[in-house]
Amino acid sequence: MPIHDEVDRIVEAWTRERPDLDFAPLQVLSRVGRLSRHLDRARRESFSTSELDSWEFDVLSALRRAGAPYQLSPKALLQQTLVSSGTMTNRIDRLVERGLVHRHTDPDDGRGILVVMTPKGRERVDAAISSLLSAEAELLTRLAPADRERLAALLRKLSLDFD
Repeated sequence: MPIHDEVDRIVEAWTRERPDLDFAPLQVLSRVGRLSRHLDRARRESFSTSELDSWEFDVLSALRRAGAPYQLSPKALLQQTLVSSGTMTNRIDRLVERGLVHRHTDPDDGRGILVVMTPKGRERVDAAISSLLSAEAELLTRLAPADRERLAALLRKLSLDFD
């Protein structure tokens, strides 16, 4: 007997009411939207246990992924976090106030600055990513590894035009 979820019930009702329309997109994208809400909740919980907001995690994780000495120019941070220059300046200021990063003059360009993650910032982002990966793994427990790989490949294919 097939398993039905709420999206199946919604699509069935729409199909009954509007048989002239193709509801196939809802089969995929409504589920993606619903999963996105669960993922958002898992991320908020993971970040809050590390005393971070999601935007703080975005900036700190970009610095962490850069590798030691965990520093990037504000321009590089802009490219990785997709926010405006003014927003990034504000975010850096707030992270400095919290002691999670500091500004340092770029030794290769005396006019430029680098944003450098502090040990406290590294501790917070490392805790957050560990918690996040655990929560995300929990969301995927119903899928076999091969199914996860297939789903990742399909989602990658779908998202290429948006990146």
